Parts: sequence; C-alpha cells; structure tokens
Amino acid sequence: MTSIILLSVFGIVNLFVGFLKSKKILLPLALLFLIVVFGVNLLGWNNTQTYFNNMLTIDNYAVAFTGIMVLTTLLILPFSQSYIDAEDENLAEYYSLLLFSLVGAIMMVAYENLIMLFIGIEILSIAMYVLAGSNKRSLRSNEAALKYFLMGSFFTGVLLFGIVLIYGATGTFDITEIGAANVMADGTINTMFTMGLLLLVIGISFKIAAAPFHFWTPDVYEGTPTFFTTFMATVVKTAGVAAFYKLMNAAFEGSFTSWFPTVIAITVLTLVVGNIGAVIQPSVKRMLAYSSISHAGYLLMTLVAFNDLSENAIFFYSLSYAVASVISFGVLKLVEDAREGNHSFAAFNGLGKTNPLLAFVMTVSMLSLGGIPLTAGFFGKLFVFSAVIETGNLMWLVVLAVVLAAIGIYYYIKVVIAMYMQPTGENTKVPVSGFATLVLIICAALTVLLGLAPGLISNIL
Repeated sequence: MTSIILLSVFGIVNLFVGFLKSKKILLPLALLFLIVVFGVNLLGWNNTQTYFNNMLTIDNYAVAFTGIMVLTTLLILPFSQSYIDAEDENLAEYYSLLLFSLVGAIMMVAYENLIMLFIGIEILSIAMYVLAGSNKRSLRSNEAALKYFLMGSFFTGVLLFGIVLIYGATGTFDITEIGAANVMADGTINTMFTMGLLLLVIGISFKIAAAPFHFWTPDVYEGTPTFFTTFMATVVKTAGVAAFYKLMNAAFEGSFTSWFPTVIAITVLTLVVGNIGAVIQPSVKRMLAYSSISHAGYLLMTLVAFNDLSENAIFFYSLSYAVASVISFGVLKLVEDAREGNHSFAAFNGLGKTNPLLAFVMTVSMLSLGGIPLTAGFFGKLFVFSAVIETGNLMWLVVLAVVLAAIGIYYYIKVVIAMYMQPTGENTKVPVSGFATLVLIICAALTVLLGLAPGLISNIL
C-alpha cells in the first residue's frame, strides 16, 4: 500500500518539477522515486497486510510482481534520453503517467475484490491510451491511440459485464467469497456465473494480447513510440498475467472444468498465432509485437497447468521476458532514432561492426526470448513446461509449444544474421548514452546470470 501512495505522490511531484525550465533533472528524479518505491516494496516481504476492508492485500505474491514491474520501469526510463535531448515539453507528463500506470499495475496484482481489479486495469489502461498517442505529429501514433482506446473500451465493457454477472450469481465482489459460492448445492455451476466467468476471461485475454483478442497488438505496438511500447510489452503484460492467475486461483478454482476448455483453446491459439505471425513480419518492431503475443501463450500455459509450480513459473518467466524485452526494445529504439524511424531488419544490418556492444546484448536478448540454454529465457520455458508436464495429461501441449519455440528461434535469429552477416551499407554508428549502455549491460548480465543460476529466484513464492 505504501508503494501505491508513494507512486501517486511522486507522480504529482514530478508534474510540478516539470514546470522548471531545465528538463534534465526529471530523469534522475524519476529514477530516484522508483528506487525508493522498489526498496519500500521489499519491506512488505513476509509481512502480509490487508487494506480497505480486505479489498487489497499486500502479500508475497503482490510484492514479488510489484518488484518485477518497478524494476522493469527503472530499466526502461534511461531510454527516454532522446526526449531529454529534444527538450520535449511533455517529458514530465510522460514520467508521471508511467508512475500513475504503475499504481494501476500494483492494484492488479494486489486486489482481493473485483472492483479493485477493474479500477487497477482502468488506471493502467487510460495512461497507456494517452502514451500510445503521445507522438501527436505521427499519423501512426494517432491511429494506434484511437484503435487501442476503442478496442480497450469495448473489452472493458465486456469485463465489466462479466463482473456484474458474477456479482449477480454470488452476491459478492470478494474473490475469496466468490470461490466459496460458485458451486450450487447439487454440484452444478450456475449459468449466470459461467457466463460471467467467460466474459471475464475474454476481457483479461484482451488486456494481455492473447489470441483471438490480439488483433490490436501489432498495429498499436508499431504506432506507439517505442519507449512506451517497451512499457506496454513488459509491465502491462506482467500485471495482466499475474492478475489473471490470481483471479482463477482464488475465485474460480472450484469451477476449473468450466473455464479450462476456453483457456486451453486461447493458449493454443495464442502460441500458434504469435509464433507463425512473427515469421512473416517485415520489421523488427512488428516481429517483437507478435513475439509478445507468443510469450503471452507460454505464460498462459501456467494457467492451464494450474498446480503448485505455476506461481513460480509465472514469476520467473515474467522476469526473464521483461529483462530480455527491455534489451530488445531498448536497442530497437536506439537504432530507430539513428535511422530516422526505420525499424526494419535492414536497419540492423552491420550493427555488429558499427556497435559491437549493442549487437552483443541484442543477441543475448534474442537468444533468451528464443529459449536458448545459458539464458534466463531457457529456464523460463523449462519451468513452464515442467508445470504442464506435472499435470500428467497435457504432453501434447508441451510438444506443440516446443515445436513453436523452435519456429520462434528462426525469427529471432534473423535479427542476429542482419547484425553480423549483412553488410553495413549506409548504416552508420548508433549513438548511445552512457546511461543506456549501463542498463543494457546490466540486463544482459542478469539474463546470463539467471541462465546459469536460476535457483536464485526460481522458488521464491
């Protein structure tokens, strides 16, 4: 709860600091705010507290995922250097919106009541609608914001209707009480309850870009400024998946047979669409958009497994995916800035010669996202597959996921080939600030460290 209060206050303070003529203080200040929140959040470990008549609970689950989201935001912020160099007049608003959206993200992993879940999703979403259209001179950015807003609003309605039906069937918004009330005396599931459950699944599936509710993702990711796309692909997805698992575990465990066929169908479709779709994309940014869809599918596999291994698998996978994504989108943004907005594969040609460090960390990122051994991504996938294998009757899903992961390696390697095996052509050296370089090295080191010693955090929950 302290994290939520601090982020809200810091967001407002940041807006006032934005009135200063110099914008150079904003980045160090925002980083300091996040470091304070990260430290305060860790104080909540093994110290479960409930707030607002049990509407929010800060337990180890909430602390762990809040830690990932705050850390990810910390790592993303240094890539806003181009806004500082350009003396963007809206820089303070950008940072404040990111801090406010983190408030919503924390509420999504700490809720104990469906109303708090809904409020958390909306706080996060509204900030993202604005940031998606932050490049007002870009038609693609405007299109992305409008598309994201219209689609998001529609599925918010779906989500809200599902919550209403659940309330109508159980008479409560409390997820623990819903879990106790969902089965009728004769053992059958209430029809209104089932409809509400399915609408909730559809609403949250949209938020995490799971197929077939993913159709907004490629265009929105492509049109949104890459700095904010990074936040969208990491923090928003982590919050969505953690909220999804908590909801099904606390409120709908007893009605597992009702939602299992729907969730497994969504999982399979997401894996197929994400991986096959990424193969044919002409640009790195759209490839990463489809890649994020495929990773939503791997994360959903933990929901299909739904056993004691799932929580830790989600945690490890989310962290490894977030760190690798910070590298990939971070390098993409640097290359974009140097190539006048070009984010095609050709923009990466010869990067191994012009910027060996950028090419190296990008390679580490691609290998981790592809699940290659000695990277965090390998153990992320291994833990997810282990959770599914533990169920004993879903080996076909693991085989399918492994085949699709092999396909995934193909489109990740295309970036590596462009960097090391294609001629430089007219591509010149990409300027990189010292701060961004430090973050990229930290992320690459963390990816390798978790690939060598996954036991450091693999059983944290």
